[in-house]
Amino acid sequence: MIKVGTLNESTRINWVKKTLKKIPKGSKILDAGAGEQQFKQFCSHLIYASQDFAKYNGRGDDKGLQTKEWDTSNLNIISDITKIPVPSASYDAIMCTEVFEHIPDPLFVLKEFSRIIKKGGYLIITSPFCSLTHFSPYHFYSGFNRYFYKTHLHKFGFKIIEIKANGNFFEYLAQETRRIPEVKKMYVSSFKRNIFETISRKITLYFLNQWSKKDKGSDELLCFGYHVFAKKIK
Repeated sequence: MIKVGTLNESTRINWVKKTLKKIPKGSKILDAGAGEQQFKQFCSHLIYASQDFAKYNGRGDDKGLQTKEWDTSNLNIISDITKIPVPSASYDAIMCTEVFEHIPDPLFVLKEFSRIIKKGGYLIITSPFCSLTHFSPYHFYSGFNRYFYKTHLHKFGFKIIEIKANGNFFEYLAQETRRIPEVKKMYVSSFKRNIFETISRKITLYFLNQWSKKDKGSDELLCFGYHVFAKKIK
């Protein structure tokens, strides 16, 4: 079975799970923009708290991709992510996954994270490099390049320990190739299945899979997103 274009989320989940294990047992961690708290299950060795603005309801403005349902009833803190009502240096770590594209002013968020994290503490961020409109009207950026983190994190007292690309050019094209039937159903008025389209899509995925296996760095051009692990040094 050809899996090219299907590993975006699972790769991200595995990276977050592995990275959370690097945070010392008993540390206080804030899951910022936690939503449905997907990664709480991996924080059993930590003192976990969650924050979100809790305005997204799964339907949004009915534009783009929506989840239909979204449960934020179990949050610990409901607030603007740029003004989290906790004292400075309250947490040993902050985790913020797939949130930055939904924030109007992400640099203010880095400033707030710097205020909240203790010196020597850790920051985990994942966000897309390129993304379709989703969770609208709370979608403000299609994604962030590695240079965003390299340029700004040090300004707020962080040192990057790891920055890792998720996927590559061919993987991304494969993901969107797989999405064509869904998008066609949503936006093409005369939608109907076509055997020639199906065959063409399978052939395209076959070659994208072959090219991805031989890839030598196309993630610098396009990928699903970046995973960042940083330490507060100031």
